[in-house]
Amino acid sequence: MRHYLFTIEEEQSGERADKLLPSLLEGVSRSYLQGVIKDGGLKVGGKTAKPSLKLKEGDILELYLPEAVTPDIPAENIPLDVLYEDDDVIVINKPKGMVVHPAAGHYSGTLVNALMYHCGDSLSGINGVMRPGIVHRIDKDTTGSVIACKNDPAHMAISEQFKEHSIIRVYKAICLGRLKDDEGTVDAPLGRDVNDRKKMAITPGGKRAVTHYKVLERFEDYTYIECRLETGRTHQIRVHMASLGHPLLGDPIYGKSSSPLNKRFNLEGQTLHAQILGFVHPKTGEYIETSAPLPGYFSHLLEIL
Repeated sequence: MRHYLFTIEEEQSGERADKLLPSLLEGVSRSYLQGVIKDGGLKVGGKTAKPSLKLKEGDILELYLPEAVTPDIPAENIPLDVLYEDDDVIVINKPKGMVVHPAAGHYSGTLVNALMYHCGDSLSGINGVMRPGIVHRIDKDTTGSVIACKNDPAHMAISEQFKEHSIIRVYKAICLGRLKDDEGTVDAPLGRDVNDRKKMAITPGGKRAVTHYKVLERFEDYTYIECRLETGRTHQIRVHMASLGHPLLGDPIYGKSSSPLNKRFNLEGQTLHAQILGFVHPKTGEYIETSAPLPGYFSHLLEIL
C-alpha cells in the first residue's frame, strides 16, 4: 500500500475530494481515484472520507493507493522507437494509429502492451492497472513523443512537472488555409462539448488552455505551423486552431473531412506531431530534451505542398 499526505490550502478550500485529488496526483485518472476513495482509501482528519466530501483549509488528506497489480493485458513484442531511456523514464516516438493505453474491449496493440514487453516489471503503478507507466497521452492519430515512468517516485515527479506546466512540448502541424499572422496565442478554456461528450469545446467553465503558434511556411491553401503548449488539455491544439478557422489537415472531428488532400492521400486523422519533449530528470535534476523526427507521411506531404 502506497501512502500519500496532502494539506489543503486556502485556494483549495471548498473543493470536492474526488475533484481535487486528480490535480494533486497529475496523471492519475479521476475514475480510478473515485474507486479508491469509495473503497475507503482516503482519510481526512483520520476519518474515512467519501468522494463528495467538501474539503476545508488545513485538512490533512491521507491517501492509500493499492500496490500495483499485474494488468490482465498481454505484453506484446511491438517494436518501439525509443528516443531516451534510463532506469527511471522512457520516451517513445509513438507511431500513427497506436493507442496509448488499453480500454474496455481494446486490450491489444497499445503503447502499454509494448512497454510491458520492453520494460518488464519496471513500470510505475500510480495510474492504475490499465495504465502502468503512463503519465500523459496523445491521441491515437497524433504521432511523436510520449514519456512513461518506470517507478512511482519518477511518476510523481514527472506528473508534478505536467501539473506546473513546466514540461516543454512543441508540436508540428499542417492546418487548412493560410494563417494571416506569423505568430499568435490562443488563450481559451476547454471543456467537454455539451452536445457531444466525446468532443472538446471552448467553454467559459472549462480549464484554462493556452497554445502559442508560429508559422513555419505558407502554401497555397495550407499552413505549416509550430505549436508550443503552455497547458496540455485534451485535443487542445486541434480545438484552438479550429477556433481560428484553420483546423488541422485530416482532423476527422474538428476539421473538414472533404479536404482534397484527405481524399488524395487517404489521410488517417489529424496531421499533428509531438516533436519536442523537455523535462527535468526526476532523479538527477538534469534537463533532458528529446526530438522525434517527422513521420514519413508528414514529410511527404510537406514535399508535395
